[in-house]
Amino acid sequence: MHDPIKVMPIKVMIVDDHPMVAEGIQSILESYDDVDVVACLSNGRAAIDQFEALDPDVILMDLNMPEIGGLSATEIILERRPGTRIVILSMHDNPEYISSALSHGAMGYLLKDVPTDEIKLAIDTVMQGAQYLCTGAQGSLQPKDDERESLTEREQTILLQLAQGQSNKEVALTLDISVRTVETHRKNIKRKLGISSTAGLTRYAMEHGVLQGTGVRL
Repeated sequence: MHDPIKVMPIKVMIVDDHPMVAEGIQSILESYDDVDVVACLSNGRAAIDQFEALDPDVILMDLNMPEIGGLSATEIILERRPGTRIVILSMHDNPEYISSALSHGAMGYLLKDVPTDEIKLAIDTVMQGAQYLCTGAQGSLQPKDDERESLTEREQTILLQLAQGQSNKEVALTLDISVRTVETHRKNIKRKLGISSTAGLTRYAMEHGVLQGTGVRL
């Protein structure tokens, strides 16, 4: 007789600054034989610092947290390891929150009041490479045709540095990311703003107060 093939459990990291929420989700997930909760962390900074060592398959990420919020943490983690599957956990069903989470690279969005088995369904779905939106979030998937896609915080930071005359290599050194990642961000910024040249990016930054540090408002 052949020994049965042992299936490795799905490694899940929970990032939420509400202990009762995090512990509740951990308790739910630990009831499944094929899930291993590798950590419960309380903010985005801890997630960024520890995800490479913990090597989770899926990260369940709260949005609003101290130090570094869920969106910024999602973007930075995906820069460092693009294959990471991140599902946002939130109380907010506002379309702007959901669209922003997806534009930052999240593969899923769950409201915190979903049935417990739906959390496991979301994990299984993103593990198969598909996007998962809970019922309350599905209506926000498609942006309106007349809305311009917003720049993420990371893209705003890179736009500022490019507008100040830094090269892709200099930006990469400053942010501790690869030149290829900077190039990808640069392409996305140009696409979102409808600008094709570096001079156009600089002009946009000047006209919208980016060089004065007032931020990008789209």
